[in-house]
Order: sequence, then C-alpha cells, then structure tokens
Amino acid sequence: MSLLVPPAGKIILTYDDYLQLPDDGKRYEILEGVLHVTPSPTTRHQRVSRNLHFILHAHVTENNLGEVFYAPLDVVLSNISVTQPDLLYVSRERQSVITEKNIAGAPDLVVEILSPSTSSVDQVTKAQVYARYGVPYYWVVDPEGKTLDEFRLERGIYLPVRRWEQNAQFTPELFPGLVVELERVWA
Repeated sequence: MSLLVPPAGKIILTYDDYLQLPDDGKRYEILEGVLHVTPSPTTRHQRVSRNLHFILHAHVTENNLGEVFYAPLDVVLSNISVTQPDLLYVSRERQSVITEKNIAGAPDLVVEILSPSTSSVDQVTKAQVYARYGVPYYWVVDPEGKTLDEFRLERGIYLPVRRWEQNAQFTPELFPGLVVELERVWA
C-alpha cells in the first residue's frame, strides 16, 4: 500500500474541506486526501526561510525570472492535495498558475525546511506528492544538520542533484549564475 493512500474506509478530504479548517496558527495540509497538521515553525526555521527567501527573491527579481513566495500560501496541486511549502518559485513562463487566492498547479521549485515534527513527512510523503504532480525541482533544507539537498524530477521520481553542506557555495541547477553562500542561509 502506498503511503499516500488512506486506509480503507477512511474519509478522503478535499480542498473544500480544507477551506473550512480553523485559522488557529497551525499549518494544515491535505496530502492525497489525508489531513496533516503541524505546529508553527521555530525561530531557527523562520530565520533560514527568511534568509533563503531574500537570496532567491533578489536573484529572481534582478533577472526577471518569475516570482518567489513564502509560507503560508496554499499550493493546490489537486482537489485532494493542498500544501503550504516553506518557499516556492514560479517561473515567468508558468505565471498562469498564480491566482489571487493560491498557486493552482505545480510550481517550478518547492523548498521544504525540516523541523523535528515534519522531517519524515517532508522527505517522504511530500516528496511523493510533489513528484506525482510534476514539481520539477525540490529542495530539502536541514537547519540542524546545515545541509541542503537538491532534487530534480525525472520520469516521475526525484533524483538527487547534489547535497550541499555547511558553508558550501550552493550553485543551484535551476538558477544558472546564482551562487548562494550557505553560511548566509544558516545565519
């Protein structure tokens, strides 16, 4: 049985159900009909998210490549898969997925920043969902281990491009010419 299929007899939630969830500071996501709830991120998580967002936003804006967004923002991949990635990028060519309410379709890049409570969901379940719906690039950032894993979608699965560690100079495949000093991300 796939990790993404609810057990027999379980209710499969939809985007309409998702819209009825309370605004209580928790992060709600529906992954293939299954509700996932996580607490608000830690300050370390938020610093890493902010730092990486500033770097990506500056590069994308300067080069007129598209837009970078940060959580909370709904990414509606299907009626039964709604996520809130920590960061995401939509290229200029794919701007049609950006709506007034959400991202309606697969972004070009999704970035998940690990927290102890989300690590396995981010690295397994969400990776499977993002791959299923065609997100071309997926980055998994671990603030504790100071690593960034870069993945590229090929034939429906994520293949590792490279693991970047500690204070390396990260040169993402998706953004030729961008050099990210990872020590600035961990600061």
